[in-house]
Parts: sequence; C-alpha cells; structure tokens
Amino acid sequence: MDTFLEAAIQEARDGLAEGGIPIGSVIVHGGRIIGRGHNRRVQKGSVTLHGEMDAFENAGRQPASVYREAVLYTTLSPCAMCAGAILLYGIPRVVVGENRSFMGEEALLRSRGVEVEVLQERACIEMMQQFIAARPDLWNEDIGRPREEP
Repeated sequence: MDTFLEAAIQEARDGLAEGGIPIGSVIVHGGRIIGRGHNRRVQKGSVTLHGEMDAFENAGRQPASVYREAVLYTTLSPCAMCAGAILLYGIPRVVVGENRSFMGEEALLRSRGVEVEVLQERACIEMMQQFIAARPDLWNEDIGRPREEP
C-alpha cells in the first residue's frame, strides 16, 4: 500500500478513536506530507472540518505554487465542499481510498482537469462499512444522507 494513503488511513483511525467519523487526508508536496487531518466535525462541533479541510487547515498558508504541485490523498471520495477547496487551491491530483461508501464530486474534479485515482483500498472500505453500520445516525448527519433525486 502507498505510504501516503497509509498516513491518511492512520488519520481516519485517529478520528475514529476520538469518537469521530473515520475519514482521513494528507497533502503531499515534493515527496513529504505538508498537511494531515481527519474529520473533526464531532470533536470540534464543526460543520466544515472534513478530513480534507482539516488537512488544508494544518498545511496552512502555502504559496500557490506549492498547492499546484501537491497531491491530496483521502480515504473517501471528496464531497462538494472538499472538491471546491481542491479546485480553489489548484491541487492537480487526488488519490481516493474508496468511493463505494460515498461517491463524491469526482466527475466535477475530472471535468476541471484534476487527475483522480480511486484505489478501492480494502482497509478504507471496511473501516467505513463498519462505521456506517455502527453509527448510521452520525453518518447520516452529513454527507451520508440519502441524496434527493432531481
């Protein structure tokens, strides 16, 4: 398994251990992690601290050129908010652990020129399936809620 995806998975596990939703992310530039994070909605009472947003927050202010050369790893397909941040900061490549539990805005990212690679990593799938089965109430508060058909 990729070292950086392993780091994102560890972030997800850390979030779960804190009583939160197990989604983790890391931002990599030049072969090193510059930002790491996990979903902290529960822990911080936040509506915006998804795993990717936490990784951006922890990466801090970087020159635009850094983000334009970075890769974002996330254990779960990015939602609309996180995809927006990826586009805003010009991240050119996103590696997704899995999208079976939730299909995020991969089509939007691809339509805007972002390379999206989905790995369907067993550890990511199993962690989310176990969490959703154990805590459907928490999962359905946010991105897990069934989407309305247009």
